[in-house]
Amino acid sequence: MKVMVTGHQGYIGSVMVPMLLRAGHSVTGYDSDLYRRCTFASGGQRATVPTIEKDVRDVEPRDLEGFDAVIHLAALSNDPLSNLDPDITYEINHKASVRFARAARRAGVRRFLFASSCSNYGQAGDDMVDETGVLKPVTPYGWSKVLSERDISELADDTFSPVYFRPATAYGLSPRIRFDIVLNNLVAWAVTKGKILLKSDGTPWRPIVHIEDISRAFIAGLEAPHEVIHNQAFNVGRTYHNYRISDIARIVADVVPGCRLEFASDAGPDKRSYRVSFEKIARLLPAFKPQWDARKGAEQLYQAYRESNVTIDQVEGPRYQRIGHIKHLLAEGLVDSRMRVLAAERRLEAVQG
Repeated sequence: MKVMVTGHQGYIGSVMVPMLLRAGHSVTGYDSDLYRRCTFASGGQRATVPTIEKDVRDVEPRDLEGFDAVIHLAALSNDPLSNLDPDITYEINHKASVRFARAARRAGVRRFLFASSCSNYGQAGDDMVDETGVLKPVTPYGWSKVLSERDISELADDTFSPVYFRPATAYGLSPRIRFDIVLNNLVAWAVTKGKILLKSDGTPWRPIVHIEDISRAFIAGLEAPHEVIHNQAFNVGRTYHNYRISDIARIVADVVPGCRLEFASDAGPDKRSYRVSFEKIARLLPAFKPQWDARKGAEQLYQAYRESNVTIDQVEGPRYQRIGHIKHLLAEGLVDSRMRVLAAERRLEAVQG
């Protein structure tokens, strides 16, 4: 299958593309490469594929002609980053996603796999929620995903099948690593400081899923029959991988020798709390076979961080923290106020590369 992947040079995309290639698909990327400075040497090799280096807000149908499917990963992620400028979040994550879907439909693309999020459930609390549950996002990021699903669903017809994958909170090693997501961050603190720093009180529920398993879900979605997936949402993860944040911390403590658990001085409740059922994807997409759990993921990260001598300055600095990196690019004049990559950043890449 000929597949266009937006955001293919990001945290998930740089892992997904090699897996798509190994599965026999032809891949072209679509990415402004906002995080071109964020490559992590110990995160593995990125695959080289044909690329349209372009902002997703500027897509035209001719960009997508001849493709069988689009995997739309590109977005400003995650919840804290979306609060930096909610208007830009909606512009990129919602309006541009709908525009991209319309362009794909007009170009004759038959399948559109949209990367949504379990953040849509926001304040579900202790009750288990499935795809039919009420959506209660608490951040612009979550709302941008809910609105995108709503508006893209209106484009569905016999020739255009949108599908909405709602991954749990991601973790795992990547060439474009992130230290601002829970398991990656806790392991990094344990390795660099000998302690696990919790920035909330540890009580919220959060399902987590490895980025390779997210990729496996999208590959299964590409290959599934039309009638199984057409215009449907699928939570991505495993039901028994719902944890309280404090439970994840204990797993990390078991993996990283000699570390201790601490709570940040301003730690308090996190209103994002949700337990998610993943029975639908297990039932309808049997080709989706997750390979990871939290302990195995923590072990992978622990080994990579030790081998690369990760420091606390890297963990808390702007290079691998999405909101910190965006603020740095804004301060340096390398992106404009609308989060568009400027020519100066592209010239810098040419000089460095």
